[in-house]
Amino acid sequence: MKVTAISNLSASASASSTRSDGRASYQKAQRRASIRALLLTLPLIVFLLSTFIAPIALLLARSVQNREVPDAMPALTRALDAWNGQGVPDEHTFALLASGLKDAQQSGQLGTVARRLNFALPEFRSLLMRTARNINVDQQHAAWKPALIDIDERWNAPETWRLLKRAASSPTPDYLLAAVDAQVTPQGSIGFVPDNASVYREAFMRTISISATVTLLCLVLGYPVAWLLANLPAKSSNRLMLFVIVPFWTSLLVRTTAWYVLLQPGGVINSLLMGLGLAAHPVPLIFNRAGVLISMTHVLLPYMILAIYSVMKSVSPVYVRAAQSLGAHPFTAFVRVCVPQTLPGVGAGCFLVFVLALGYYITPALLGGAGDEMISQLIAIQTNTQLNWGLAGALSAYLVIFTAIFYFLFNRIVGIDRLRFG
Repeated sequence: MKVTAISNLSASASASSTRSDGRASYQKAQRRASIRALLLTLPLIVFLLSTFIAPIALLLARSVQNREVPDAMPALTRALDAWNGQGVPDEHTFALLASGLKDAQQSGQLGTVARRLNFALPEFRSLLMRTARNINVDQQHAAWKPALIDIDERWNAPETWRLLKRAASSPTPDYLLAAVDAQVTPQGSIGFVPDNASVYREAFMRTISISATVTLLCLVLGYPVAWLLANLPAKSSNRLMLFVIVPFWTSLLVRTTAWYVLLQPGGVINSLLMGLGLAAHPVPLIFNRAGVLISMTHVLLPYMILAIYSVMKSVSPVYVRAAQSLGAHPFTAFVRVCVPQTLPGVGAGCFLVFVLALGYYITPALLGGAGDEMISQLIAIQTNTQLNWGLAGALSAYLVIFTAIFYFLFNRIVGIDRLRFG
């Protein structure tokens, strides 16, 4: 008995040791496989970080950076940081301003400083340039305060110095405030511009409105097409699917330009409408909201169709036939049996189309009018024309934040993590 018990215990210990060794070997093999997979994807990760993530992060960081004045005139920046903002600064600060302007002019940074301050006050560039030109080098030990005020009386205005102090502080909320048509008042509070002077708030609302309208149009037009493709025989469905996929092979600029030709007053569509007697005069279809909606819907419609089709194809028609055999009207059977099963595809398509429409630029720029500017166009203007990278970064930050909020809300309501894309 004792020998048998000892033998059983020894066998049990041996089996436990074998299982433990096997588990350790399995875990070791899993770690090796994970490291190997990471090494295989490392080039892709580095590529994405260097060409996608890093540029976006740098642009978003510009929304709070304010390095023009501190980099060009560090001594003046320290003096303004210690100034309490009441009245005008003392003689020492005026002397630092004079030396800072001369140093910035010699180093070639004065234009950058002037452009930055011109964002806060349009006449600031002329003030700095005029002052820098008229500073007398021989007045190194003279009283700079009356000399600068004599050059331009605006140096005796407290508001000029307060703007200079704000431009010398970094990080700054100025760009983020300007992106929603707000600013810091002389009293230190945050105030919004009047509604009739609002630019960026209206642009955000316009962007959301256009994106939502395009999403709804794509859903209304794309759902029947997806249903047709899913219920036709495979041979016919594959042929018709080419008409959905072909737009992906065509440049976005080419498609938008084609609509430019079709929608103009003397274009094909207006000629057809007048030839059929449906219109006595050319219908305005370009340089307005109609042209933007038509073209964006055409470009984004395949995304909606493919997202719904991928789910609808997996829905068995047996359920609809079973509902009809139980006495349901075909339309009722479709709405109550088929449609609920395709909601994951509808949700995926709506999310995809809406997010893509938020960042559209080429189509509204070519086919839209003065009242159809989307936020992406304003970002392009700030980067290419105004060279205001801070404001462009702030607008981009708000667009990214809004997209993230929409994603989390959509995920909360619909559950996008559970949507099936095929």
